[in-house]
Amino acid sequence: MNSSTTRVLSALVLLPVVLGVIWFLPPWGTQLLAGAAYGVGMVELRGLAKASPLVRFFLFGLCYLLLPLVLLTDIRSHWGPGVLMILLGTIIASDSGQYYTGRAFGRHRLAPTISPSKTVEGAVGGVVIASIAAVLFGRVWLPEVAEWRMAPAGAVIAIAGIFGDLFESRLKRRAGVKDSGHLIPGHGGILDRIDSWLFATPVYWVFLRLWS
Repeated sequence: MNSSTTRVLSALVLLPVVLGVIWFLPPWGTQLLAGAAYGVGMVELRGLAKASPLVRFFLFGLCYLLLPLVLLTDIRSHWGPGVLMILLGTIIASDSGQYYTGRAFGRHRLAPTISPSKTVEGAVGGVVIASIAAVLFGRVWLPEVAEWRMAPAGAVIAIAGIFGDLFESRLKRRAGVKDSGHLIPGHGGILDRIDSWLFATPVYWVFLRLWS
């Protein structure tokens, strides 16, 4: 089985599980999942930052990993699963937009020394698609927020997600590894899957606090 097939099969298994936890379980289910992600993520993070002093490493883990996960569970608890689905859908739309737009039109490297596959054109495509997705998802799960607010929120979520992806890629470059771990076949570690979330979730949380 090649890596592409493994990646697709893993996504087909993992995505329904995450959606099920978000949608059907009570808030403690999301908290449990976030706690597990934090534990595994800290192990992976230590592998990427072996040279860091222990105190600095834990402080970094609190800011980089724990805070976004706590805010994610707060979104689920206070606004419900649908509002959290907006974040998930916007990030997925951004990632897909970046990939396909980059493949079709990508000419200029966004950060060649950190992530050679990312292009400026792909990033722009991801931001545009994320804006549209945020408006569409907002109509369903956050109808009280005007579309003129949802569109820029989607764009900022996408931009934050791109920075999150690049930040984790830089950590891996410095550690000399391709993936943060091997937990998910074809996808690497947990940090490889939630890197965009870690930067996008605080942005989305602030947006909800201000406008919803």
